[in-house]
Amino acid sequence: MPGLRNARATSSGGVVHRIGDLGPEVVIVHRRRPLLWALPKGTPDAGETLEETALRETREETGLDVAIEAPITSIRYVFVRGSTRFNKTVHFFLMRPTGGGIELHDAEFDDVRWASGAEALSLLTHATERSVLERALAMLAAADVTEASA
Repeated sequence: MPGLRNARATSSGGVVHRIGDLGPEVVIVHRRRPLLWALPKGTPDAGETLEETALRETREETGLDVAIEAPITSIRYVFVRGSTRFNKTVHFFLMRPTGGGIELHDAEFDDVRWASGAEALSLLTHATERSVLERALAMLAAADVTEASA
């Protein structure tokens, strides 16, 4: 697309997990317009580290206080807004809830819910976020195997 200005953008977020009756559950966020099921994430405030951004954005968007357990991966994609082409990188962390509640989420999303890994994979709008969740679920499964054999 000729005439577009290029810019870089960065966000951070997380896969918040807990063990439910049937295995791992994760938090997903939903917006009606435009329709979106996603993982919580957002843009850094001035001076924030990637980890600080992930913790703050996850708390704001889900209502949960969380702790980072490990980095998962980063995804990259390109989008155009106005006359600018953004090359965006989003860094994701595996997180566990430490307090709060999903009913305390901010107004950015219409709904926040816990879902099984399989349900979340079927609902997430973007393939890149499904790949993040697949990696997080694999990390949890590997940790479960490691703990069971210890």
